[in-house]
Amino acid sequence: MTPTQTSPGLVVNTPISGLKLSDFKLIAFDMDSTLINIECIDEIADAVGRKAQVAAITEAAMRGEITDFKDSLRRRVALLQGVSVASMEEVYRERLRLNPGAAELVRACKAAGLKVLLVSGGFTYFADRVRDLLDIDYLRANVLEIQNGLLTGKLVDQPWGDICDGEEKRRTLLATCAELGIEPRQAIAMGDGANDLPMMGVAGLSVAYHAKPKVREQAMVAINEGGLDRLLELLK
Repeated sequence: MTPTQTSPGLVVNTPISGLKLSDFKLIAFDMDSTLINIECIDEIADAVGRKAQVAAITEAAMRGEITDFKDSLRRRVALLQGVSVASMEEVYRERLRLNPGAAELVRACKAAGLKVLLVSGGFTYFADRVRDLLDIDYLRANVLEIQNGLLTGKLVDQPWGDICDGEEKRRTLLATCAELGIEPRQAIAMGDGANDLPMMGVAGLSVAYHAKPKVREQAMVAINEGGLDRLLELLK
């Protein structure tokens, strides 16, 4: 099927006419470069002069060129050894911003009765704050190990597993649907990178936001210009 550009920068790959926001019960967001404007791990690395090294791995992973996300994340986190909590606080305070339309879309979803899930290959240090800022209902993200105020270069295992990768994102979306007593087709999933494709693939509506080419092609809807709330142009 030929993609339809409904208006500049908004591409529909799969017909969704007639769908309303209230037809869905859950919306799941990736965090870095989707809900927020930065890749947190790249900005943390900047504090120790390793941004270029880390960003190169991040970019390859998001494009899908590195297929083992867990391995790529461990490699990047190892390069963060010695970064201070104070430096991470500075990243949050000075560099992290919500992407345009994020608050508006979350507010509209909650008003329509949807629950909101933040499922991130990033870190709870930032994700916890984004959750609180947007009043998000569910969160899954990775935990950085900190000792004496410094990153150790390792991650902390959690009850659900070690790393939130693409498969864990998919599993979390499905588990949240089960907890809510809804079908996956009643969920929306929004992301920008290759590790978002597994959860986007099981959701009833998949939305790529300023995404890598592979993700734009596979998503049902691609927002290539403007804010996250452009989804509301399609779902009244």
